[in-house]
Amino acid sequence: MLGTSSQVPTRHRAHNGYLLRWDDEGILFDPGEGAQRQLLLAGAAASDINRICVTHFHGDHCLGLPGIVQRLSLDRVPHEVPVHFPASGTLFWRRLRNASWFDNRARTVEQPVIGEGGVIATGRFGTLSARRLNHSVESYGYRLVEPDGRRMLPERLAALGVRGPGVGTLLRDGSVEVDGRRVTLDQASEPKPGQVFAFVMDTGQCQAALDLAAGADLLVIESTFLESEAELAAVAGHLTAAQAARIAAEAGVRTLVLTHFSQRHPDADVFGHEAAEHFDGDIVVARELDRIPLPTRR
Repeated sequence: MLGTSSQVPTRHRAHNGYLLRWDDEGILFDPGEGAQRQLLLAGAAASDINRICVTHFHGDHCLGLPGIVQRLSLDRVPHEVPVHFPASGTLFWRRLRNASWFDNRARTVEQPVIGEGGVIATGRFGTLSARRLNHSVESYGYRLVEPDGRRMLPERLAALGVRGPGVGTLLRDGSVEVDGRRVTLDQASEPKPGQVFAFVMDTGQCQAALDLAAGADLLVIESTFLESEAELAAVAGHLTAAQAARIAAEAGVRTLVLTHFSQRHPDADVFGHEAAEHFDGDIVVARELDRIPLPTRR
């Protein structure tokens, strides 16, 4: 968690910034002002960034882009870095991408999100999709889904006589010959659901937020206001902590991470207390430089 403030940073909260480490993929979400320095404090390098996702072009979600891009260049990061953002903000992206003179070596690749969104990238990491949210400007949430796999069952392997190199053959080929018998992967394993991460920033209540969060192992979601400020939240296109919690409960989320807190509330614990009235799963009230693990597999 590089930053957890909303529009105005405070003495204790930086502007937005979130680095997801997903196997060997590093995805930077919404780098706000100061994100480059926060990465340093978090012990992360520019080379850890393989992809950037911007929900929308309000300043607290994007003003760190010039520093991040220039650091990619300064550190001679050799790999391409796809950058996903609302297509309507392409001009803003290009301005931020080229905000000052520098030795431009960063290999960023524009990948604007269009319309209602959908699947925007696939790879070894799984499937990355985006959905249009309900905000005052075009804004998207993101959802990352790991491919389903198989979990080997030692007791079945032993009963079927599969051992040593045969286990590798079974995983690779889907079957193996043991003493003249064909043993299949289904006989020696069970389904292992892929993990799901969801990222929902500035939005009012909408179906897309629920769809993004559905079955998520970890949901990072804005909770800018408290329920006592629900009218203000609706006008501004934001969520209260209670609304974020109800989304998590309805969507079957396992761990709920609250962030994007209004400067009106110096003590962020109030957001967690309100959320707990509506969601009985694990709740994390995010703080700067927190490292939040994905829950263990189901």
